[in-house]
Amino acid sequence: MIRKCIIMKVFSGFHAEYKKRHDEIWPEMVEMLHVYGAKNYSIFLDAQTNSLIAYLEIENEEVWSKSSETDICQKWWKYMKDVMETNEDNSPISIELRELFHLE
Repeated sequence: MIRKCIIMKVFSGFHAEYKKRHDEIWPEMVEMLHVYGAKNYSIFLDAQTNSLIAYLEIENEEVWSKSSETDICQKWWKYMKDVMETNEDNSPISIELRELFHLE
């Protein structure tokens, strides 16, 4: 299993809306995440900095990288762009963190 941790930003004042949208995540989006190997996926909020810290486990980096090309992912990004920092293609601006320690 490959562990991934990513930092993104939600706009100030949109914390509740961001959570609401994820509480109501579309079944098709959940299915796509599973099909492309995502497991044990959590997103945490640092309200002081508006930082979102996403942690997930994937089975295969190459398979996971193709998830962003799916229609449902593109639709989700468009849906989320008004509540978080995004790139021109609507993908979240994100920084992938490098794992330095892990304890099971």
